[in-house]
Amino acid sequence: MSQDLYWLRQTPSWVWYSFIPYFGGLSICYAGQKINMRSWIGWGAGFTLAAIALSSSANFGTLVWIAQIVTAFTLKKRYLIKTAPRGLLVPATATNAEELANVRGQIDINECTKDDMVRILGLPIVYANDIESLQNEGYLFTHAEELSEIAGVPESHVRRIAPMICFSYNYQKESQFSWKRLNSLSPEELIENGLDRLVAETIVTERQSKGVYKSVVDVKRRTGLPFDSYRHICC
Repeated sequence: MSQDLYWLRQTPSWVWYSFIPYFGGLSICYAGQKINMRSWIGWGAGFTLAAIALSSSANFGTLVWIAQIVTAFTLKKRYLIKTAPRGLLVPATATNAEELANVRGQIDINECTKDDMVRILGLPIVYANDIESLQNEGYLFTHAEELSEIAGVPESHVRRIAPMICFSYNYQKESQFSWKRLNSLSPEELIENGLDRLVAETIVTERQSKGVYKSVVDVKRRTGLPFDSYRHICC
């Protein structure tokens, strides 16, 4: 059994303590305090007070006791996700990513570290390196699709992590400002769009020699040009 499945299948001791009559609700308070969930503390305290108040009624007391146990088991998975060691739980599917995001929150792809990309999003290090390189040169991602279009991340990876990522700046990009123009414009047209002549000629010469570029990262690797020298074509 993989470590992540083993982690999610375990039952924390506080869940078993919820079986204690009258005071079992305090176990939910403990769990809420440990992961800073005030609502859980409120629920646990509510169960405890209700159990004490209804102690003279066997029927209602039993209902409260059952309710606190059901609540504890319902909250168990959320607690385990929240307390999992960093890097243990990474999204395997889009559905899994959505579940993790609901508990842990989303990762800002424009602000996160390479370690976040690898250990939280589960991206292979090669793609994390490329994204970090673009971050350092000032590129701002605005949509999940750009991770494929700009950074060359396979679409299967992007679909898997999409629910877990967000972007610092959301602004609409005009289609004519796509990096793909680097695959079609002549040196003169690139110069008209603000590129230095040497940069424009280098991009076109490499394209004619080895074929169209697959991404902005591919342009950078093949030409050796810094992203800043043609970034306004891509943004």
